[in-house]
Amino acid sequence: MRKIVEEGNAPTFMDVYRRIQVMTKTRTQGELAKILGICQSNVAEAKRRDRIPPSWYIKLFEKFGLSQDWLLTGIGPVNARTGAGYELPGAFKPKAEPAHSREPVAASTLVVVYSMSCVPLEAQGISELEPVGKLALPASLAGPGTLVLWMRDDNMAPVVQRGAYLGVNTADVRLSSGGIFVLKHEYAGMLVRRIFLDYGSNQYLLRSEAGGHPESRMPAEECTGRVVGRVVWVIQEFF
Repeated sequence: MRKIVEEGNAPTFMDVYRRIQVMTKTRTQGELAKILGICQSNVAEAKRRDRIPPSWYIKLFEKFGLSQDWLLTGIGPVNARTGAGYELPGAFKPKAEPAHSREPVAASTLVVVYSMSCVPLEAQGISELEPVGKLALPASLAGPGTLVLWMRDDNMAPVVQRGAYLGVNTADVRLSSGGIFVLKHEYAGMLVRRIFLDYGSNQYLLRSEAGGHPESRMPAEECTGRVVGRVVWVIQEFF
């Protein structure tokens, strides 16, 4: 799988665009255009030219404090440097107590966040997911076997909102009725569904939380073979 930025090469439009989508929680060109204060056709033209206009970086710094270096490379601090360090403009800055940093609950770690898109199912594996950025997490949430995904759809709202970060325990692949699991899919990449076993037909029911999304069925053996892991935590805005 291609890295975010190949060594020695300039980033493509899509390299930067994916990172912008993650940090602005936008899914379509129209949503991004609204944030940038431009027309959707301007986004389409930038994609055609394979170049992010300089004005975008300025706007993204002004509204989100995003570092141009990070947007270009996916490496280093996400937020731009100020005299006080890396921070969002106007962000709340709690007073840090030195003693607190030694407490286990204060320990944090930087993890890679992956897209839910991936290569076709027959060649699919967790290592082939595409990284879209990094996220600082409490160390207790980033244990061995934890896969962090960025939720691209809204079919699991309100339990999991679009734009949320999912913690998936890839060691927990034993399906249990009522649990929320991530499954491989040959067309959609990764699916997040609440799973129920229909004992009478030996099939699993795959349900979305949001209304208007149809329930689907899958033979138990096939469903078991597609499990990536169980969703064990979600980080998202509270509405």
